[in-house]
Amino acid sequence: MTKARRASIAGIAAAGAAAVALTLVPTDGGSGSKAVAGTAPVAFEGSAGKPALLQLDSQKSAIETQVEKAAKAADAKSKAEAKAKLDAAVRKAAAERAADEAPASRTVAARTVAAPAAPAAVAYPNNLDGWIREAMSIMKKHGIPGSYEGLHRNIMRESSGNPMAINNWDINAVNGTPSKGLLQVIQPTFNAYHVKGTPFDLYHPVANIVAAANYAADRYGSIDNVFGAY
Repeated sequence: MTKARRASIAGIAAAGAAAVALTLVPTDGGSGSKAVAGTAPVAFEGSAGKPALLQLDSQKSAIETQVEKAAKAADAKSKAEAKAKLDAAVRKAAAERAADEAPASRTVAARTVAAPAAPAAVAYPNNLDGWIREAMSIMKKHGIPGSYEGLHRNIMRESSGNPMAINNWDINAVNGTPSKGLLQVIQPTFNAYHVKGTPFDLYHPVANIVAAANYAADRYGSIDNVFGAY
């Protein structure tokens, strides 16, 4: 073969190789194709014998599933935390309200327990000693002075302790207002010095004593200062 022929065959071979290396792809307009230089596609195998692109798709799907599960778990955790905070806030508010109400309840209970019971009424014997003591308790409430001894001494001189005693012979009797009762008080004096809370009865022993002591306090300073007719 001549030198010129060998050169011609080499050129054809090169042109054929170049044609094989060209790849037809659509143009931007989509109406035709253009030739670009490239290499022939190669099929890569994955680790499981699957094509690499299919293996990547499978891994992407698994990752997306894991991400979705993680998002749902995070959302559930967030809701649980929010509910726990709400429950804690409700319990705290209830505890504070109970603490605010408790002192008031304890104060009312303490006040109820501490309230003194009404004192029992004192029972005085229905005799001279009992009349004098009851009269003195009333005199004390009204600020009327007088001692047991002063009352007893004057009662024994005036009536000998008889609540129904009456003097029908002195000047008062002559004037139509006889002295009556334990301390021999005339009706006008009793009316003027009667102490509220005692019976309006001149013969009532306690009412008579208190009215007489009230009169003596006004005129003599105290029944204790009286040692004769008054």
